[in-house]
Amino acid sequence: METFQLEGHEYIQLNQLLKLTGIADSGGDANQLILDGLVKVNEQPASEKRKKIRAGDIIQVGESTIQIAV
Repeated sequence: METFQLEGHEYIQLNQLLKLTGIADSGGDANQLILDGLVKVNEQPASEKRKKIRAGDIIQVGESTIQIAV
């Protein structure tokens, strides 16, 4: 499990998070992962590309898991 720090921000958009963590090579790839139903937020399928991800959320994409630091 990887931990991601928001670094003073209240949230990050889901597609930006996937790009910044290297799960997706680009924003377009991140959007496609979400549209294909391959991304879960707090164990629920995510469908919003710009979903606000906040401290405490857990994102899963295949074998990758990211926890947003509190």
